[in-house]
Amino acid sequence: MLNTAQIKCLSVFSIFAIIGFGPISPGCLIGMYIVVKRPDWFRLLIEAMYRDKARDTGFISAARTRETRIKAFASLFTLFLIDIAPVPVTPVIAFAVILSRPHWLYRVVRQVYGEVA
Repeated sequence: MLNTAQIKCLSVFSIFAIIGFGPISPGCLIGMYIVVKRPDWFRLLIEAMYRDKARDTGFISAARTRETRIKAFASLFTLFLIDIAPVPVTPVIAFAVILSRPHWLYRVVRQVYGEVA
């Protein structure tokens, strides 16, 4: 069963799939913004999307947060370059991630925000 946060994310990435044909990938651009600025709205969205899943607790060092942010930005930038092709790749990957809610995504977001892993 999909929760409200998943439905919202699927709706947004459906729009991104439509407007993403061409040289600009809005999903990657927003992802890179999130990694750099760490807005509260994204953390709250992930909390809502994973509300019914078990979560880890623990401390993450500033060095680990920095390392994760660099790796996440590099991954999104690479995906941004791949998305220059006529077929948008990011929305397809996003659909699978949103529907399956893998634990690694929650862990990476927590590491990017420097909270818990």
